[in-house]
Amino acid sequence: MARCFSMDHIRASPQRQKLQAHQQNPSPHRSFWLKQLHQWHWISSALCLIGMLLFAVTGITLNHAGRIEAKPQTQHRQVQLPAPLQRALAGGDERKGEPLPPVVADWLGDALGVSINGRKGDWAVDEIYLSLPRPGGDAWLSIDRETGQVEYERTERGWVSYLNDLHKGRNAGPVWAWFIDIFALACVIFSVTGLLLLKMHAAKRGATWPLVALGLLLPLVLALIFIH
Repeated sequence: MARCFSMDHIRASPQRQKLQAHQQNPSPHRSFWLKQLHQWHWISSALCLIGMLLFAVTGITLNHAGRIEAKPQTQHRQVQLPAPLQRALAGGDERKGEPLPPVVADWLGDALGVSINGRKGDWAVDEIYLSLPRPGGDAWLSIDRETGQVEYERTERGWVSYLNDLHKGRNAGPVWAWFIDIFALACVIFSVTGLLLLKMHAAKRGATWPLVALGLLLPLVLALIFIH
């Protein structure tokens, strides 16, 4: 019995040695792609790390938004436009989606501490109205074209609401929209390179494809059964 085991062990040894040699010295083609995939994977993961944490946490807060209390804080202010600036707004014409003159926008920005340059407003015969939505809050500004009286109201709904709006890209502006697109592309690279690395290492990790299949089937089954 001992002799039989010894002979089988001897016959198997060259195969094992060949397999070990192959694992220790993979082909140049495989080595090249492993190096490239690892490099793209860690670079994209580094770029995505903070963003993925932000979007994961805000995904939870959005999913439970009804249970998270928000206490809006509203600020209301009134200022008076100087006479020269009133004349820049004089007239009885009506316009839609037109910004304020830069000199008026600059003065209001300094007086109210809010950025108005480039914001479009609705010009009525007697009033100019600007809607100023922002992440985590809302604001509006109204100017009486005859008297120059300015009313400004701003509502803040807290940091959770602010981060939730960033998650959705709500009223965050074009720069944040570009960031979301670039971040999404980095996530795609991270996921695809991760999948390719799984494929290259799957031979030594038997649970790889069952786990990948579970990650695919679980949300699909939940959606088919519980979402109507």
